[in-house]
Amino acid sequence: MGFTGIFLILFLIVHVGLNACIWNMDGGKMFNVAADFMATTVVMRILEIGLFIGFILHIGQAYVLEVQNRRKRGIGYQVPMGNQGSKWYSRYMGWLGTFILLFLVIHLKNFWVQTRFTDMAEYQQTYNGVQMSDLFRLMQDTFANPWIVVVYLIGCISLAFHLMHGFQSAFRSLGVHNPRYLRLLKGIGYGFAIIVPVAFAMMPVSMYFNWV
Repeated sequence: MGFTGIFLILFLIVHVGLNACIWNMDGGKMFNVAADFMATTVVMRILEIGLFIGFILHIGQAYVLEVQNRRKRGIGYQVPMGNQGSKWYSRYMGWLGTFILLFLVIHLKNFWVQTRFTDMAEYQQTYNGVQMSDLFRLMQDTFANPWIVVVYLIGCISLAFHLMHGFQSAFRSLGVHNPRYLRLLKGIGYGFAIIVPVAFAMMPVSMYFNWV
């Protein structure tokens, strides 16, 4: 869980960095060029397969651990500890992960399936003599629907709380137990869990309100 969690954290850094190109205020040119590079380069496509394997392993391990934990503790605590024992989001990682999984399915349907399995004839542009998909305009059209924007915001909120526990927990699982390093990891983890989901959330909001 720790290893796949860190792998997916690295993916989030790349993904949020690439998607942040929409704010370059050039009509989506930089974003489309970067997205085309990710979609057409052989190394990136191989890494994409590894990414899917990472997601499947992380999700599968999460549900197996959830079932094992419930079986081992058939009877709950006599006196509920509440947040004194652990933060609520650490106790509901399974639910948060499920919300993220549902969001991921919707996200893949909206973008990945279209770019990989359709010709996207209505979303084609040419930059410097190279024809590529206009994913920027696809984002604009997708996020013109307020309900889709709401779904994405819920997904980003779920991701934020999932990361608040999962970031430092991943390093703990790999053996980081020194209190000094744990305090540092918690600080970095909280910052990451706020900055990255907020950046992701601002993307559909920016598209919906025509800020880009």
